[in-house]
Amino acid sequence: MAERESVTFRGRVRYWDPAKGGGLAVVDVPENLVEPLGGRRQYRVTGTLAGAAFSGSGMLVAGGGYCVGVSKAALTAARASIGDEVEVTMTRA
Repeated sequence: MAERESVTFRGRVRYWDPAKGGGLAVVDVPENLVEPLGGRRQYRVTGTLAGAAFSGSGMLVAGGGYCVGVSKAALTAARASIGDEVEVTMTRA
């Protein structure tokens, strides 16, 4: 099996469903980085969020996008919140 590729990008933390004004936090993955991670499928990822270690799950976004879920604990460790732009480095677990 080939070595898994790590990707780094900047993205804004947002709610999965902005209409709810709460719930799951996600960061959208730029389209050009989805394929190097393994395509538009659900899988676990590990890496850093604003320099803090995190793990999450990649997930499909309606309309063709892709994002990664970010836990409250990971946001707290990264000192980040909804609306913040953060640097994300991640590798498929």
